[in-house]
Amino acid sequence: MTGSGSQKKKFVIFGVAGGIGSGKSTVARMLGELGCVVIDSDAQAKAALARPDVKATLVRWWGTGVLDAHGNVDHKALAELVFSNERERRRLEGLIHPLIAASRDEQIERARREGRAGAVIDAPLLFETGLDAQCDAVIFVDCPLHVRLERVRASRGWDEHELKRREKAQIPLEEKRRRADYEVVNTGDLDRLGRQIIQIFTSITEASDPSDAPTR
Repeated sequence: MTGSGSQKKKFVIFGVAGGIGSGKSTVARMLGELGCVVIDSDAQAKAALARPDVKATLVRWWGTGVLDAHGNVDHKALAELVFSNERERRRLEGLIHPLIAASRDEQIERARREGRAGAVIDAPLLFETGLDAQCDAVIFVDCPLHVRLERVRASRGWDEHELKRREKAQIPLEEKRRRADYEVVNTGDLDRLGRQIIQIFTSITEASDPSDAPTR
């Protein structure tokens, strides 16, 4: 190994996990400010659903009720259609997940070519979709339930029942915490959260290999 002044930093793929409203996108943005490209899976999904061929397939499957008055996919109607129907949900996933994966892989390779510090996969279902296997390090964002509830009530109009209903369809938070490599606490103090992210980022990117970095 060469001296620290000439050591090449490792390109790292980060994953971010946590409960709904925990601040995963905030953590992803902070990693972006440290030189990583942020891969927003929600934005990728919306882009996939905007494709004419995808919209045509959805209409063929479920009728024009999945479109709004402007001919765009009605995301709320689509979510209600597939959320409680596993067969239809898997059907939808089989259509758009390959498109999302291709876009994600292209973004990661471009980031490598451009010499970026790494990439962040900001996906609401990181473990559920197996994306953690693509990550060098997964950060779990811990956030109290009452704080998360305040956030989703303000941003999505959800009450506690709806939040818990949505999370019941996901892997339990404690399992996500256990499977993650690092944990940060986000109670709304962004300075504190930022310090935690910088510490994790530095420990990983300055190690010769992500597995050399300390956990927790």
